[in-house]
Amino acid sequence: MTSRMRITYAPWGETLAELAEVSRRAEAAGAETVWVPELHRSATVTAAALAQATSTVRVGTAIALAFTRSPMVTALEALDIDEISGGRFVLGLGSGVQRLNENWHNAQWGKPVGHLRETVRNIREFIATCTSGDEIALEGEYEPMRIRGYERPFPVVRDRIPVYLAAMGPAMTRLAGQIGDGWISHELCSPRYLTERILPELETGIGRTEGKTRADLDVVVSACCSVDPDPAQARRRVAGLVGFYASVRTYADFFEFHGLGEQQQAVIDAFRAGRGADYLADSVTDEMVEALTLVGDRDQVAAQIAAYEGKADSVKLSPPTHGIDAADTRKAQDEIIALIAELTGGKA
Repeated sequence: MTSRMRITYAPWGETLAELAEVSRRAEAAGAETVWVPELHRSATVTAAALAQATSTVRVGTAIALAFTRSPMVTALEALDIDEISGGRFVLGLGSGVQRLNENWHNAQWGKPVGHLRETVRNIREFIATCTSGDEIALEGEYEPMRIRGYERPFPVVRDRIPVYLAAMGPAMTRLAGQIGDGWISHELCSPRYLTERILPELETGIGRTEGKTRADLDVVVSACCSVDPDPAQARRRVAGLVGFYASVRTYADFFEFHGLGEQQQAVIDAFRAGRGADYLADSVTDEMVEALTLVGDRDQVAAQIAAYEGKADSVKLSPPTHGIDAADTRKAQDEIIALIAELTGGKA
């Protein structure tokens, strides 16, 4: 079976060595990009390790936090990873939430749409001009940049590195369409939600950039994936991840859109009663899992992936990790890599 969409993967590993090994396996299986997050590890350091470990697959951050580094540091890290990878790097950026920025990182938040717009502008300007010695003088409410007397003495692989933006709300999604080379979805994004809520906002944003068309934007839908010959086992593995997101009231509109508002409230009640956010699987219904994740045997999951055809350009598969042990995640990961090989004709 083959797919017109790009099949990409978010590898999991307890160590950087395991992440590197899994990335090589995903590369051999036919994944076109491997993506790394930023929470328990630095996205850019991890991306550099995977760039060194692989040879053909693109390496992307999904996502690096946009406001916790200066735009110049982010640009320098992107240039370095692009050099390590030989031009295979994709810089995925996201704002994160206000509490994380201000309380965890002591980073400026402001109005995130305007802040991210200036951040991307500065990163692109620095990458494009850093070897010329030209002055950079950019005004801004959040990220003014004034650099004079600087000239990077090393060649760059590319003077424009793709910048993808993670977005869920309408304003940020429109920004991704307007200025991004790609858009990356939240971990839970059904085909119907993509079609009805996301794509219209992306099209609005695209229309704000002269000469830009839908073909110029890589729409990457993220999908937590649990493959098992036993559908009940597949659902059990991924229920904890659904519970983790359902515990956050910010996602109420998302769950209501899918007719799951009451079921989300049951999860929130369990969370408030003292159950940890990673351990809410018992409060998650099969209906929630089936609506929001890719779950079942290989044929079932392949059919669920195919439901994104004509809507998404790329699908980013990831294994379940919440509320299950490492052995279960590894087993789920092995099944996904085997499925990728089946979808692409690669080597499992």
